[in-house]
Amino acid sequence: MSRLRRTLNRWADTNDQHARDLRKTYAAPDCATIAAAPDRERVHLRGTLRTVTLRPRGGVPALEAELFDGSGVLTVVWLGRRQIAGIVPGRSVDVQGRIGTHDGVRTIYNPRYELLP
Repeated sequence: MSRLRRTLNRWADTNDQHARDLRKTYAAPDCATIAAAPDRERVHLRGTLRTVTLRPRGGVPALEAELFDGSGVLTVVWLGRRQIAGIVPGRSVDVQGRIGTHDGVRTIYNPRYELLP
């Protein structure tokens, strides 16, 4: 396969294009990308919720969501919550908190959040 064809195929890939669009949409001077956000430091991130599920942790209800910003994926967990109005798949959110790693998955627990239009 020629180099030009590979380049065109890569640019035509809809998943890659979607990720590029999300990176442009959520780019802001005060926000980090998920891929570049440091662990165990206060971070400000924006992205789209891919999934939202109820997963009890240690007998306590926990609302768990997967946040995607085009650069990477992060798990966001609200402990003690069964649901939060507006926290649904496809919704854009702005979250602030500290990223930790739990079972090899980057996670923010009980972040401050704002629903974006």
